[in-house]
Amino acid sequence: MKISRLVKQAKNGNKEALLELIVADQDAYYRLAYTYMGNEHDAMDAMEDMIVTLYEKIDQLQKGEAFYSWSKTILVNRCKSLLRKKERYLPLEDERESSRTVLTDDNPYRNTESEMNMEEMLSHLNPRQREAIELRYIHDLPYQTIAEMTSTPVGTIKSRISQGIQKLKSIIGGERYENDRGEIAGAQTKLEYGTGPVRS
Repeated sequence: MKISRLVKQAKNGNKEALLELIVADQDAYYRLAYTYMGNEHDAMDAMEDMIVTLYEKIDQLQKGEAFYSWSKTILVNRCKSLLRKKERYLPLEDERESSRTVLTDDNPYRNTESEMNMEEMLSHLNPRQREAIELRYIHDLPYQTIAEMTSTPVGTIKSRISQGIQKLKSIIGGERYENDRGEIAGAQTKLEYGTGPVRS
């Protein structure tokens, strides 16, 4: 798929070209929206808002190859806007608070006991650390893309991820380091190499 070609067609008013771009990565859009919204209904609402915005602002995209990082930034902003309206969004600047994704039957990450354990572990992080770690390892996004999506310097993103991982290591070590080194190594690998809960 030639992203730049489709973007050019979309800018010329070809709605099918824009739809093709969106459909090609629709699962990633959904998982990203779900991470923020916590349920299927609200995640779909955020995606619908994103699609409307893409149709309205596609002309503003300067580089066609940047379509997916640009569109996902729009999606994240729509999620945060919807959550603020619902008065459910915990401001990222309040580092003393922690966020917890709702565990429901339609949660795409609730597949195994180990994934629920990972969810519990992530709940110990502050919102900034958790957001950075989920975007990097669950959604496999580059540091630069995360920085653009959150309007944060790349160095700060790397610092949040590093601090978050160190905190998780401390939590794991404090709870069961002496009892099971293997499980600790496995959890650490999930965080450091991106093999955490992802469903394609």
